[in-house]
Amino acid sequence: MQLKEECGIFGVYNKAGIKQLGNLVYFGLFALQHRGQEAAGIAINKDGEVELQKNLGLLSDVFKDSPMISKDGDIAVGHVRYSTTGSNTVENAQPLCARYYKGSLTIAHNGNICNAPQLRKELSEQGAIFHSTNDSEIIAYLIASARIHTGSIEEAVKAIIPKLQGSFSLLVMSPRKLIAVRDPHGIRPLCMGKIDDTVIFASESCALDTVGAQFVRDIKPGEICVVTKDDMFSIEDYCGKESALCIFEHIYFARPDSIIDGQSVNSARVQAGKMLAKQHPVPADVVIGVPDSGLSSAIGYSIESGIPYGVGLIKNRYIGRTFIQPSQAMRERSVALKLNVLKANVEGKRVVMIDDSIVRGTTIANIVKMLKRAGATEVHVRISSPEFLFPCFFGTDIPDQDQLACIKYTHDELVRKIGADSLGFLDKDTVDQIAPDSRLHFCKACFTGQYPCPVPKRVNKLEFE
Repeated sequence: MQLKEECGIFGVYNKAGIKQLGNLVYFGLFALQHRGQEAAGIAINKDGEVELQKNLGLLSDVFKDSPMISKDGDIAVGHVRYSTTGSNTVENAQPLCARYYKGSLTIAHNGNICNAPQLRKELSEQGAIFHSTNDSEIIAYLIASARIHTGSIEEAVKAIIPKLQGSFSLLVMSPRKLIAVRDPHGIRPLCMGKIDDTVIFASESCALDTVGAQFVRDIKPGEICVVTKDDMFSIEDYCGKESALCIFEHIYFARPDSIIDGQSVNSARVQAGKMLAKQHPVPADVVIGVPDSGLSSAIGYSIESGIPYGVGLIKNRYIGRTFIQPSQAMRERSVALKLNVLKANVEGKRVVMIDDSIVRGTTIANIVKMLKRAGATEVHVRISSPEFLFPCFFGTDIPDQDQLACIKYTHDELVRKIGADSLGFLDKDTVDQIAPDSRLHFCKACFTGQYPCPVPKRVNKLEFE
């Protein structure tokens, strides 16, 4: 099993009057497609009226021949989804749009609310009716409820932040405002850019590059940034907590051409590879990476070790996820659909293979088997992250401990299970050194068990089904 991505959010306050706003949002989301491939949606606000289109599937499928792409508008938000809470259904796709006492409310959320079960129970006991099974609808309901008792939408957002435990980068669109929010620990990324006077928010800076926007800055952990027709200001009442950006943004999630809180993602992965070469050297003939997140780390390992870098695995970019299959033969076939070995580069060679993580160990075992079938004499696996020892409650698809290979097996047993000649992980005490330019500290709870906020006992993304 490979890790699954996060969600991606993209929002625009169109002060410069850019035509075909839907097109701008579409291309911004396209740059964030790696963060979620289960569903996609765009909501466009024109003169206070919101039009929404969302469905299951990739962005290009959801908006194929859609008139939504050519629509003009004043404000817009978009979302690409991987389900961290709630199943993959149209009802759970985002953005979420609702009408309530004060008008319309639209939200797009990247993250995972740890105390969502308690909040949903409390709201249900007060008469709330939910149409989806995701935690994002809980946020929308809390904002709508708070707005009735506050003077503005931003005050309502401010009022609910203390109620939310977990990770959230959030876009909130009202008829006349666009609000960007980042949780007080900054667990999920969020940045701001501009095209002339038009203000853009995105999960990653690569989306700003794609639409030709100038990067302005990252949203601070705990910041509520409010954009109106005539103004832009921030509420920083919740800023100043110990930051805890998810370290896996640099190891796996983010695109290598993104810069997150001052740190180049590509540079972080190259540095991880260099550190791996120092911590786990081995005589070999070629270093290869598992596409895509293992490639930069493989280059780093090659630079530090002096072992030549080569392309050993080719990725089929025209298929989606390799879904969980009911038999071992089908699982192996699904991996073979996604990856193929470049035989000429590995045959008769001692190979160092770099990957980003081991969850259950089945996928990497299949890749090692493929390399040896292609004639690799040795396969030495190096992982550009530490061992997963604890589940994640903030949106990363790391399951409970009883499913984690590094818990179920000793090191030697795991080496045998995956069929490797040796195995080395990045040292958990040095993992944050891969990102020396980051302005934020990191959440490394999946390695250490030290969470930045209270968490439940078990992971259950289908809690509300």
